[in-house]
Amino acid sequence: MTSITQAGTYRLGDRQVRRIGYGAMQLAGPGVFGPPRDPDAALAVLRDAVAAGVNHIDTSDFYGPHLTNQLIREALSPYPGDLAIVTKVGARRGADAAWLPAFSPAEIVQAVHDNLRNLGREAMEVVNLRCMFAVHGPAEGSIAPQLEALMALQRQGLVRHIGLSNATPRQVAEARGIGAIACVQNHYNLAHREDDALIDDLARDGIAYVPFFPLGGFQPLQSVVLAEVAAELGATAMQVALAWLLRRSPNILLIPGTSSPAHLRENLAAGDLVLPDDVMARLDGIARG
Repeated sequence: MTSITQAGTYRLGDRQVRRIGYGAMQLAGPGVFGPPRDPDAALAVLRDAVAAGVNHIDTSDFYGPHLTNQLIREALSPYPGDLAIVTKVGARRGADAAWLPAFSPAEIVQAVHDNLRNLGREAMEVVNLRCMFAVHGPAEGSIAPQLEALMALQRQGLVRHIGLSNATPRQVAEARGIGAIACVQNHYNLAHREDDALIDDLARDGIAYVPFFPLGGFQPLQSVVLAEVAAELGATAMQVALAWLLRRSPNILLIPGTSSPAHLRENLAAGDLVLPDDVMARLDGIARG
């Protein structure tokens, strides 16, 4: 059994995907803006991921912008039948690479069409609504108008399933009161655990939770405990962080990103890493420290 199959599968919408997927954010240039430094390596990473069994790719048309989706199309089209490509809408990039809201219903509709065009798809498997009441973190506000716009596209057959990103528990509850939600994609890792209760609630109802920034994102997690555990297990800190997430809850789907084929192989190998109970307890302590 390979690393990626060892980690198992979970439901995303109406299909089963492998719990270790791939996030395409890092395929764009520095700051997720402009073309990649090495376009050939970017194409190779995508092809290697699918060849290794990845069937869940996370992307957005505001990565680049547009360029990441165009790379995915170039590398993988015609797409494997079991490949779930998940995108997100609700933001745009300024000419200075700023992250800006694009959160009106009209902008949501346009973003879905942009994703479809640049990916070369007739329908998106999952579209995550990124809540943009604050640019860099969750903030309260009703998301009903945006959800209604996505559900209209769903009725047209352009969107199969709807998810949320950067969402508060209240927004998740609001969305679930309006219609079915396939997944929630939020910032969560060993140290950033505000969503613990939300993850457990979603698991009880069979809804996937997709954490991003497993090592802290733009401000990498600095932890002596994590470094010690990685050294003891002969693994990288990223592998330990990913293995912890896999064990944390069965409804967690991983989307680690990289632009390096070598780092891709390291990330996928996290599926082979077994964390004993005492190690899990030490890692759990990072959030309390």
